[in-house]
Amino acid sequence: MAEIKDRENALIMETTKGNVIIELLPDLAPGHVGRIKELAREGAYDGVVFHRVIDGFMAQTGDVKFGKSGGKDFNPGRAGMGGSDKPDLKAEFSNMNHGRGTCSMARSQNPNSANSQFFICFDDAGFLNRQYTVWGQVIEGMENVDKIKRGEPVQDPDKIVSLKVAADIAE
Repeated sequence: MAEIKDRENALIMETTKGNVIIELLPDLAPGHVGRIKELAREGAYDGVVFHRVIDGFMAQTGDVKFGKSGGKDFNPGRAGMGGSDKPDLKAEFSNMNHGRGTCSMARSQNPNSANSQFFICFDDAGFLNRQYTVWGQVIEGMENVDKIKRGEPVQDPDKIVSLKVAADIAE
């Protein structure tokens, strides 16, 4: 496993395609990192599908309302339209490049509308720079992200089995 420098600022994401380790960037986006960790610790992301996956671009997930398989509001047709019951976040745009493995928040046209949905870039997507909040970087398991089933919407989508803060898992 990749060496995790700061277990409080790393996520272990188990997907239906394998594990992915994400290094969090609290200096870049403290509010967004805080929200992701809060939702992860609540188990909100467990069972959430990758509802929008575009080859050569990104894999989007994180709709904890309509995208959580087994959840009371699960609706594959609405996955991508929901978020958490927490307030939307103020944008924390930066100069960080949306390169391969970058984790960034999804949002509506309102820059301050990010809530729980996020995406992982397959390839360079620099055109998103300074318009979406980067909060993490995949440091291991990008080959598993590459295996996620494509589609808009995805038929029989892959999902997050569990998303945990590394500090909360026994070493």
